[in-house]
Amino acid sequence: MDFLLNPNVAYFLLVSGFLLAMLALLAPGTGFVEVAAVFLLAMAGYGVFNLPLNLWALVILILGVFPFILAVRQSRRLIFLAVSMAALVVGSVFLFRSEDEVMAVDPLLAVTVSILVVGFLWLIVRKALEAIARVPDHSLERLTGMTGMAESDVFREGTVSVGGEQWSARSETFIPAGSQVRVVGREGLVVIVEAA
Repeated sequence: MDFLLNPNVAYFLLVSGFLLAMLALLAPGTGFVEVAAVFLLAMAGYGVFNLPLNLWALVILILGVFPFILAVRQSRRLIFLAVSMAALVVGSVFLFRSEDEVMAVDPLLAVTVSILVVGFLWLIVRKALEAIARVPDHSLERLTGMTGMAESDVFREGTVSVGGEQWSARSETFIPAGSQVRVVGREGLVVIVEAA
């Protein structure tokens, strides 16, 4: 377990665990990502609790989250992304104290990991927010008023083809198979039709 007391290893495990935890929040339910995040964070926690920390660097790391949130919310303000990345690099390099060196974490490792993690998270979070805000391509409301064809006899139940898709249908009057129908309403996923 001595390898976990290497500041570079502890830093890499901490960032990897944090990245997997963020992915688990964005796409929950797989189980594997959640378990991997807990495992990596537990291993990183061992190193963090046994290595001397610079609290000011930890504060810089935490404060670096806020410009990242602004960069995600306002995509044209990439200066926030740069500030977040700078905070991550500075906080990472000075996170652990060392008696013989000024920086315990290798600056090249911190810069590389910071650029990759911030860039990846920015891309993933932006795409997730776009997907959440997107209007569904398929809206059931558009069905009302559309015309189609009765695939089977329709009365209390039946099947119609409307908008290139088959729907369960019902009608107050008998409609024979092959007749033109018009959608006048819907109840859940069942369309209410009448003869066109």
